[in-house]
Amino acid sequence: MTYWCPVSARSGRWWPRGAAAPLRAAVVCLAALPLAGCMTTGTAPAIPLFGAYFPSWLLCALIGILGAVIVRLVFIRAGLDDALPIRLPVYVCIAAAIGFAVSLLGFGR
Repeated sequence: MTYWCPVSARSGRWWPRGAAAPLRAAVVCLAALPLAGCMTTGTAPAIPLFGAYFPSWLLCALIGILGAVIVRLVFIRAGLDDALPIRLPVYVCIAAAIGFAVSLLGFGR
C-alpha cells in the first residue's frame, strides 16, 4: 500500500511516501536525542522505611509538600498570602522546588 504526502499545498505536486524517508529519519533522531543520557544500568535510590523500600522521589515529594505547607503558614503570618494573585500555582512551584532541592542535596540526582 502506498501512502502519499503533499509537498506543497499551492503547487499541487505529490511525492511517494518513500521519498520523505530522510526527513522522517532526521525527525526520529532529533526526538531520540534527549534519551541519550538515560542509563539502563543501576537502580533508583530506595529508602528503607517500616520494613519496606520506598522510592526516593516519594520521600522528596512528601518533604516538598510539607515544606510548601510551612511556607504557606509563614506567608499567612507575614501577610504575604493575601498579596499572591494565583496561590495554587505558587505553592505547587514552591513544593516542587523544595522537593527538587531535597533530591539534589540528598541523593545527588
